[in-house]
This record gives sequence, C-alpha cells and structure tokens, in this order.
Amino acid sequence: MGTIVPRFLNYALMTPFYTRIFKNMTGYGVITEMYAYMAILLIILTYGMETSYFRHTSDPKINKRDVYDTSMTLLFTTSTIFIFIMMFFTNKIASVLEYPNHPEYIRMFVIIVGIDAFTAIPFARLRMENKAFKFAMIKIINVLVIISTAFFLLYFSPKFIQNHPGTILNNYFPGSVQVKSVFVANLLGSLVTLILLIPLIFKTKLRININLLKKLLWYAFPLLLAGFFGVLNDSFDKAAYKYLLPHDKNVMVELGIYGANFKIAVLMGLIIQMFRYAAEPFFFSKANKENAKNLYARVMNYFVFFCLIIFLGITFNLSVIRWLIPEQYWTALNVIPILLFSYIFYGIFVNLSVWYKLNDLTKYAALLTFCGAVVTIFINIKFVPIYGYYASAWGHFFAYLLMILISWLLGRKFYKISYQVGKIVLYTGLAFLLFLLGQYFIGFGKVKGLLLNNFILLLFVSLLYFREIKGKLAEFN
Repeated sequence: MGTIVPRFLNYALMTPFYTRIFKNMTGYGVITEMYAYMAILLIILTYGMETSYFRHTSDPKINKRDVYDTSMTLLFTTSTIFIFIMMFFTNKIASVLEYPNHPEYIRMFVIIVGIDAFTAIPFARLRMENKAFKFAMIKIINVLVIISTAFFLLYFSPKFIQNHPGTILNNYFPGSVQVKSVFVANLLGSLVTLILLIPLIFKTKLRININLLKKLLWYAFPLLLAGFFGVLNDSFDKAAYKYLLPHDKNVMVELGIYGANFKIAVLMGLIIQMFRYAAEPFFFSKANKENAKNLYARVMNYFVFFCLIIFLGITFNLSVIRWLIPEQYWTALNVIPILLFSYIFYGIFVNLSVWYKLNDLTKYAALLTFCGAVVTIFINIKFVPIYGYYASAWGHFFAYLLMILISWLLGRKFYKISYQVGKIVLYTGLAFLLFLLGQYFIGFGKVKGLLLNNFILLLFVSLLYFREIKGKLAEFN
C-alpha cells in the first residue's frame, strides 16, 4: 500500500492532467525526457546502497546501527557534492540538453535528485523495520503535495490571473501554462519528504565504519552497474529519442505521444514496483528456511499469473483505459501490449535475481543488465530513425527477454530453483492467444466487444484460481 497508493494517485491524476494541460504535446515531451534523465541520475547517486543496506542489516554478525550511520553518511556526502558540482555547470548542461533558455530546469532537477537519493536509506530503514504505516503516509503526503502544487500552478493560477490581471499574485505565480511548474511541484514534494524524515535523519551519527564501508561498497558496486544498465533499458529510449530521429520530424511531439502511451503501460509497472519493494526483504528473510527454494518457485508462479491477468485486463479494456490520455495521443496505442509484456519480463527478472543477491554474486547483476542495455541501445540506434517509438517498445521487450533467459541459465548453476517453466510458458501462451481473440472481438462493437473480452478474462481468472491457487497459499505462513 505504501508503494502502490501514492504512485497510483500520482499516475491516475497527473497523467490525464498533464497530457491535457500541455495541448501541443511538446511540453509533455520535455517532461518525458527530463524524467528519464532523473531516473538515470537516481540510480547513479544511490549506487546500490539500498540493497546493500538490506543485505548487511539482515546479517546478525553486523551492528545495524553501524550499517545505518555509514550508509547515511556516505549518501549525504555524495549527494551534497553532486548538488554543488552540478549547480556550477548548470548553464553548460542546459545548453547540451538543448534547453539554453531554461537553466532552471537543471537547477530544480539537481536538488530533487540529490534529496531523493539521500532519503533512500531512511525509507529503506522503514521498510526493514516493517513500519509500513509511516512509510505509506510519507509517500502519500509527498504525492499529495506534488499533485496540489501542480494543479495550482498549471490550472488555478493561470485562470485566476487571467480573470484578475492586476492582482499581486501575478508577481509570484505563473499566468500561463509552463513546463517548469511541473518541476516546481516535484521539488516542493521532495522538500516536504525531507522534512518529514528529519526524525530518522537526526538519529544518524555522521560517522563511517571503514571496514563496514568496504563491505557495503563491495556488495553495492556491481548493483550500481546493474542499476545503471537497467535504467538505460528503461530510460535510454526517452532520453536519446530527440537525438535519434531525423531533424525534419517534430521530435518532441512524437516523444510526448510515446511518453503518454508509455504511462498507460506503467499500470503494469506500478504492480512490479509494489512487488519489488516487498520481495527484497521477503527473499532475504526466508533465505534460511528449509523450503526456501520451493517458496521462491511458488512466488514466481503467482507473480506471473497475476501479471497475465493485469495484461489481459488492460488490453481487453483499452478502449476505455485510453481515455486516460487525450485523443490526439492515441496514434501510439499499439505499443502498449508490447510494453506490458516487457514489464512482465522485467518482473520475472526481479524474481530470478534471488540467486545472485542471496549468494553475494551481484557482479552477475551488472553482466545481465549490461547485456540488456546493449540490446536496448542497439535497437534504438538502429531502428528508431526508421520505425520511431515502435522500435523503442520492441527494444524493451527483447532486452528483458534476453536478461531473463541468461539469468535463468546462470541461476541453475549457482542456486538452482526448480521453477515450473513449462507451466509458466503454457499460461503465458494461453494469455497471448486470448489477447489475439480479444482483438478479434473488438470488431464486434465497443459494448459487445468489452463484454466478450471481460467474460474471457473472468474465465481465465477462474481457471488460474481453481487449478493453481485455491488451497495452496498456506505454505507461505
């Protein structure tokens, strides 16, 4: 709940709002690009310390307080250095990114990224200590601040100033729709989050245990590489898009269209993220159990089953869900099924990662995500100039497919888990056939097509429940 509720609030309210408020689509293209850069920077600035914190806090031989203090001190130092250096080169960075008239974009993003990176460990501590309510409340407040500020700056303020041009508010708030208002809202949300975490932050002693630091970094460094290559898989297409298409195309409009349809697929991404947040502590806590491997295999089954239900639920009801974004963005709706399956592959990869995380073989995480990044970059550079955002979508698909195949093969060598591959492939194939059938039913008309598709979905859910789930959940206790 602490993950899915705030993210879904942000998603369900802001995606329709932003795509409608930036009517020319160029503004949404800028937002899509800048947040892609933010994702990359956050991975670099947290450099795997979150997972390293989980790993070493769960070790009974290591003092938990030392792990927390060392991790916090390290991230505080690197985040502060990052902010100062980037502020110094703001104008040059803005020029390189082709926003020479908007250095304020860079300034705000630098502070947002610095704060978010630093607060990663306090949030990890809340997760590790099972303080779910506090974690959820802070996350929800963060999103509510962002939403309310964005609505005020982008909707209420321009309308009020337009109707009252002589008001003193005209000196302090924008009288027109501006992209930077989105970044102001995010910055305010990050600052409020920082304030709410002050009680945890003040519990930190600024000190570093050198021996522990070496262990933390030794474990985290491969995860930094893995995270960096992984975020390239997810964000390279959006960050590099305007540099890959011919100049005669309206690149930022296309990027805005792709970004808006990507947001619909993010419905699946929200589920994956929720699962990942819960899975890491769960995997570590069950590692010493006698039936751990069987448990991990069962988790994989249920995870894939649930994702297939989400996949069919979205694609069967896309004629309704598409209204999340305005009609002018619908030209890229066909990328959504591709992206949804890509997210399923990513989730399977998260499940498979248990073998290298439990055995301190995180160097393989870097290898796996590097392979995926190579595929992503190659497909985007080679095919985006020809096929546009369709090539970007297939880049995600094949990158994650390759990663899960290699991870599964390596996992059989280092920490063999008897995943029920045949069953997973069988149900995945069935879901794909039902998807094709659903595309056929759409031609029967909107209402009849929706009814038929959701009847099929109900049959699929019933099949999974009665054959694979009912009576089998007790083993998790």
